Amino acid sequence: MITALVNTGNEANIRTRCLTASLCQPAQMPCHNQEMNGVNSGQDHPVKQVRFANNGSNNNVPAVLTTADEPSDVSPQLSQEDLGPQLKLLPLNDQIRELQTIIRDKTTSRGDFVFCADRLIRLVVEEGLNQLPYSECTVTTPTGYKYEGVKFERGNCGVSIMRSGEAMEQGLRDCCRSIRIGKILIQSDEETQRAKVYYAKFPPDVYRRKVLLMYPILSTGNTVIEAVRVLIEHGVQPKHIILLSLFSTPHGAKSIVQEFPDITILTTEVHQVAPTHFGQRYFGTD
Repeated sequence: MITALVNTGNEANIRTRCLTASLCQPAQMPCHNQEMNGVNSGQDHPVKQVRFANNGSNNNVPAVLTTADEPSDVSPQLSQEDLGPQLKLLPLNDQIRELQTIIRDKTTSRGDFVFCADRLIRLVVEEGLNQLPYSECTVTTPTGYKYEGVKFERGNCGVSIMRSGEAMEQGLRDCCRSIRIGKILIQSDEETQRAKVYYAKFPPDVYRRKVLLMYPILSTGNTVIEAVRVLIEHGVQPKHIILLSLFSTPHGAKSIVQEFPDITILTTEVHQVAPTHFGQRYFGTD
């Protein structure tokens, strides 16, 4: 008798659980791969920016980044011939695009701004190091095998254009902990509006080094042009200068390339509107 009651109770519990499950379970569970609200998530985004022109196997020829809603009074696009191969852009991916968006957003908090700026700086610095000369070498692994690798040549240094360029110093030190860093202070004259050098301090043998010149925003290019002139006065050859920048305008890039055809410019974006508020936001002086 007791056994029969137990079995009856178990059957009742099973029926109750089955009924509850059938009532709670929706008729069709949504899936991230399904079409929802009329948008097919499997398709590409409606707008894709093009960073590199399709020119055979040469993937280092940049194309100017444009937007559909640009004002009609901006200067025209620059062709590949105008920019030249010395202007190099980081290959575009969604990660870089998101960092650029957060930095441009006026509602971004300073903490998020600095965090994203540091990430973007690190990517630019890493790519800048790829432009430095290296030599092949052979090392022995802990297991006794020989490994054919590479090592970067000695004789590199960094130079930051104060003050915004100082934001890139830590990113360079994170990659090259013992690298020497010089500084240049350039400000615009209040009367003539021309860039004027107020301070310059470099390693004594800077003329024998490859120089990573750091300046995050290229707007007119006047500040960088003046900084390069100072380096040339100290014996540095333009072909040994690699300019690391985050954002550049077409006018700024073209001005530098025309003035110094042998210099290398590395940036993430060429756009008519540059985030000129970068230095103020990064250091909290806005």
